[in-house]
Amino acid sequence: MTQVYRIYIKATAQAIWDAITKPEWTDRYGYRGLAEYDLRPGGAYRARANEEYQAMGMPEYPVEGEIIEVDPPYKLVQTWHPTWLDEPPTQLTYEIKEGPDGVSMLTVTHETEGAPQTAAQTAGQIEGAGGGWAEVLSDLKTLLETGKSLHE
Repeated sequence: MTQVYRIYIKATAQAIWDAITKPEWTDRYGYRGLAEYDLRPGGAYRARANEEYQAMGMPEYPVEGEIIEVDPPYKLVQTWHPTWLDEPPTQLTYEIKEGPDGVSMLTVTHETEGAPQTAAQTAGQIEGAGGGWAEVLSDLKTLLETGKSLHE
């Protein structure tokens, strides 16, 4: 299954890239994981759960992956593996295109073939588990455009 999410954000490609790849940004929106990227092909990706999520029983690193392709600040392809699920890694692609008037388009494509639990989680279909990519990207947009998270 392929999930595609597209959102327009009044921000530069670099600002969006930083918000995706830098922990000082990733702890301010979505599930508040602290991103750890080694931004080179073959490099590692890990999202470290904050103290609140760890207190609720999440592992220290609930999502891990490997970098497949990187072209800052326009494209990042990586694997995505929720460590608490017994499923194979999936593939996640971020593509950022700058447009007129300071508006950029962010497209997130998540290939979840063979990983039905990951697909349900990222599609926001699991009760009590958040809104998946749609909520994460809405929160990212709000943060970049207003300086505040949806949940502040």
